[in-house]
Amino acid sequence: MLEELLDAFFRGDELTIAIGFTIAVIGGFLIGVERESRGKSAGISTYILVVAGSMMFTYLSANVDPYSTSRIASYVVAGIGFLGGGMIIRGAGKEIFNLTTAASIWCAAAIGMAIGYEYYFLAILGIVLNILGPRIPSIVKKHRLNTKQNDEDD
Repeated sequence: MLEELLDAFFRGDELTIAIGFTIAVIGGFLIGVERESRGKSAGISTYILVVAGSMMFTYLSANVDPYSTSRIASYVVAGIGFLGGGMIIRGAGKEIFNLTTAASIWCAAAIGMAIGYEYYFLAILGIVLNILGPRIPSIVKKHRLNTKQNDEDD
């Protein structure tokens, strides 16, 4: 009886699941820290849940029905689109807020899907992109200001 219970609980792919889950949680945490450091509403817990959740859906999709490995996973994209759409806010004028956060959530789901399909290198590249990408405009702006000041000093 105990052996049957253990067989039902352990499937033999626990190491793969543990590696994927670890990457998902660490990646979601790092992305969430970056977003929280910028005062965004979606932070650590949101990103951990999005990356890990999409990883689990994708892993299940690939293993439950090996003849249609993307059937369940394809709904992750639609679900995340709904979540991201709910985050976007239009201000009093023509201003739109949280567009980058919504795109970041969408990218986080793609990271989770890459992990679920065991494309770990792709997932790590996505994590780096999701951390550095939102910072690029401020880096470019600082560079332009420094260049402009240097030109004026000459």
